[in-house]
Amino acid sequence: MTGTTNYCDVFYQPGEAPVFCYRSGMAVYEETLTNGVLVSSGYNAAGYPLNVLTGFPSRLNPQTWTEPSAFHIELDGQSLDFGLKFVDFQVEKNPEGQPEKTKTVLTLESEIKPVLIRVHTLLDGTQMFSRYIEIENCSKEPMNVSRLSLLSGGIETMERAALTGEKDVSKLYSVGYFDNDSWGREGEFAWHDLNPDTLTVDCRFGRSRFRHPLIFIRNNVMGTIYFSQIGWSGGCRFSVDYKAHPEQNNTALAFNAEITAYNPMFVLRPGEVLTTPEVHMGVIAGGLDEAVNEMHAHIRKSVLNMPEADCSACVVGAGMGAEHDMSVETSKAFIRQFAQMGAEIFIIDAGWACPPEDLDWFGYNGINIPDAKRYPNGLEELSDYCHSHGMKFAHWVEIERVAKRAKIYEEHPEWRAYHIYGDRSEGYLDFTVPEAAQWAEEELARIITEYKMDLLRVDYNVSVADYFNLRDTGSGRKECLTLRHFQAVYKMYQNLKRRFPDVIFENCAGGGGRTDLGMMKAFHHTWVSDWQKAPHSVMITNGMTMALPPERVDRLFAGMGCHEFGTFDTHMRNTMLTHMSLNVVAPAATYANPLQMEFVQHSVDIYKNFIRKFLPSSKVYHHTPEAVKALEDGYSVLEIASADGHQGAIAAFTLTCAKKDSFVVIPKGIDVTVNYKVTLDNSRRTFTVSGYDLMTNGIRITIPGSMSSELILLEAITE
Repeated sequence: MTGTTNYCDVFYQPGEAPVFCYRSGMAVYEETLTNGVLVSSGYNAAGYPLNVLTGFPSRLNPQTWTEPSAFHIELDGQSLDFGLKFVDFQVEKNPEGQPEKTKTVLTLESEIKPVLIRVHTLLDGTQMFSRYIEIENCSKEPMNVSRLSLLSGGIETMERAALTGEKDVSKLYSVGYFDNDSWGREGEFAWHDLNPDTLTVDCRFGRSRFRHPLIFIRNNVMGTIYFSQIGWSGGCRFSVDYKAHPEQNNTALAFNAEITAYNPMFVLRPGEVLTTPEVHMGVIAGGLDEAVNEMHAHIRKSVLNMPEADCSACVVGAGMGAEHDMSVETSKAFIRQFAQMGAEIFIIDAGWACPPEDLDWFGYNGINIPDAKRYPNGLEELSDYCHSHGMKFAHWVEIERVAKRAKIYEEHPEWRAYHIYGDRSEGYLDFTVPEAAQWAEEELARIITEYKMDLLRVDYNVSVADYFNLRDTGSGRKECLTLRHFQAVYKMYQNLKRRFPDVIFENCAGGGGRTDLGMMKAFHHTWVSDWQKAPHSVMITNGMTMALPPERVDRLFAGMGCHEFGTFDTHMRNTMLTHMSLNVVAPAATYANPLQMEFVQHSVDIYKNFIRKFLPSSKVYHHTPEAVKALEDGYSVLEIASADGHQGAIAAFTLTCAKKDSFVVIPKGIDVTVNYKVTLDNSRRTFTVSGYDLMTNGIRITIPGSMSSELILLEAITE
């Protein structure tokens, strides 16, 4: 739909079974407090409240599911899904001065345990809303939190016979998520047929940490897509419960987004309030990219919206680390090379605390002082050199882990977390110890100030076993510390962002190990993978621009072994539709190949003067969304476009064993009413064509050979 204005509101219907109808854009979600249970009453993607026919409401029958509750909370092994009493419902327009938003707080009292439950919901006019819960212990005894689902219950039912002749019930729904949870394989998206059963998609707890917590559920019959993210750096899980039988007419679908950890995952002390992580849920009638772009609109407007973390600049970064000798001479040579390439900030990566004879950066972590042999004049010499070449200065820090060499490792063993088997961790700091969290924040503040940093790159090289640790935090009971720990981590980075509003905060976690929306709130952009080699690097870019808006997705040109695979242009174009980062194209002992340098300068100029101007508000279109299928077909196409469709860029790649060297790309983000100047960057030739013709016939491009690329630029002719 076009021509509509932003709309969000809550239709509250009091009574014996009060109904809470949340409306945002054209998305509707309803809950009903019935017989002491807050149940999910269903969704609508066309803007209709579920009682639009007053006498015949289309709300879900909660008896369809064993657990119809809109959340699941267990304290001391008792479910609090039942026996809930209505206390209050507050609606606030423009909360905290944020225009065009509506926030609600539903307060419930449990008859089973002496607790208050406050359900917070934020609507912002997009097709996605945010939800978190507060649980207050009103007793004088601690309580164990052993189950915590942020959003759950029925999604929809369907009368199959009336809608489709499809006999195979596994073809009615598809579920999309990132298949791979391994390092270097982030963002590998795929659709899967949904078989009648319960499907679970786990992140971090019981799995590696490189799967971004994101899921899509597509109704293949009705054309609707439900989409959700959990903004949490610890363990979490999506579950989809699908009831269907080939010989029966009705199907039923339910959803659950939960936090996972060892139990108790939190010990709620007397008088304490647990604020849960956020879940984000949306529904749309449309395709995958429509869902993705609504998600991005919500993320930009209501999640990654700290005023201090404005991302409009999209500064071009360039760095060097322990893969080089990191000497002052080499650093200066690379600064000159990066300045020639068009970089705007120079980043010293891991290794600046190591002596010249030992680049074991992992073993020097936590020292946080530049090595005097390597930098006899301190880092100020390089900082000044950067500024003299028109570049900002930055470096890498990993503050949440300390190595044995670090002084603090021996001085404060009580700051190190316990492994689940009772031993102290090998350097992972426990942020539930207030002194440890305070030291980390002040140490980062010292580093930023003392070394005159314009950007802070934060790393996080741990295993999932590190942060699922157990100890008594003062209640007399051991608890899993993940909830307390990450909430303290989030607080630290948000505090620092407020303290240093002019510093750019870049997130990195051994690649893409912590890209969730909870972590990203205080960061301008994030490293989404350490894997830069094609073709998987292209698949990573493709997938992670579903999870996060493209200006938040940091992709690297050159470096980290990417030169071994694919063409030079492929390496560059894999970063041009995202947040651009550069690496060197020649060692310090020689000069860059002028052919390479000309192409880099040309591409960076396109990025700065064309793409970057609309990137922070762009829409993104995934022509080849599924990683495995793209690899099988031998090509991948990614597109970004300005919100009005007047500017756009398309990166097309052939992958390994490309089956064809010529194919047609039909732009998706264009305005059919205008004419366009189209540039094919390989030949640097332009032509003029109408938007209607682009939509109808597309652009035929030729990319000879595998692992190569083409860049298409589209600009509306408005004169």
